[in-house]
Amino acid sequence: MTSPCALIAEDEPVLAEALRRQLAQLWPELQVTHVVGDGQQVLDLASRHRPDILFLDIHMPRLNGLDAAEHVVEAWPHDRPLPLVVFITAYDHHAVRAFERAAIDYVLKPVRPERLALTCMRLQQQLARREPLAPVHEDALPAHLMDLRRAPGLAEVEAPLRVLQAAAGSSIYLIPVEEVVYLEASDKYVRVVTATQDAHAPDWLIRTPLRELVHRLDPSLFWQVHRSHVVNVRAVERISRQEHRTRLHLRQRPEVLEVSRLYAHRFKAM
Repeated sequence: MTSPCALIAEDEPVLAEALRRQLAQLWPELQVTHVVGDGQQVLDLASRHRPDILFLDIHMPRLNGLDAAEHVVEAWPHDRPLPLVVFITAYDHHAVRAFERAAIDYVLKPVRPERLALTCMRLQQQLARREPLAPVHEDALPAHLMDLRRAPGLAEVEAPLRVLQAAAGSSIYLIPVEEVVYLEASDKYVRVVTATQDAHAPDWLIRTPLRELVHRLDPSLFWQVHRSHVVNVRAVERISRQEHRTRLHLRQRPEVLEVSRLYAHRFKAM
């Protein structure tokens, strides 16, 4: 078996070098082929060199680590195992979003050697199996990431919205969240789509970015399925798969929504 190769994306050169040195000590066989400072470089190099592992900082210029991982996976060849993604960041409130993107692990800065050793072990296990990227089960998460949604003070910040306030023309519409079929990122706005919406009426638009809005909705009902779409799972009638693509067919809307490969693991038979 050839030595695995990895890419590090970290916009602080000192931290990037420290991570590279720790990995060299913990996993000498791992080849860190590139160290970059922004998410756009991740896309460029991943498409050319196909690294086995991505160590991604989340807060980076040009493109953050979460979005970079999604872009890389979407463009990845279907005949090759997906890269294993590890997010490394100073902010633990991103953990839920990271694991929704099927990350192998999530490591907080400053990176401790014993914590990184656990990450390396998980990566080695995954590489030995060479399975497609799969989400980490909750019982495998580090203790400090367990029950993040119930952490003190977090419930107040992320209390689910009951009504959305969307603009259309010169009016503001109050839309109960249970009537929402899906939300769509559109330019600088988020478009709200309901089952009863008049096709000839102006779009209902929200200025809050989709990546922020999704965390103010009930996570048991509203699932991100693509960087541009969040869907009310109660509005989904069936899921179809064809030519490596997963698509959602809605109950009361004619649109068919594409599911990103990062979220396809959510749609499996019980």
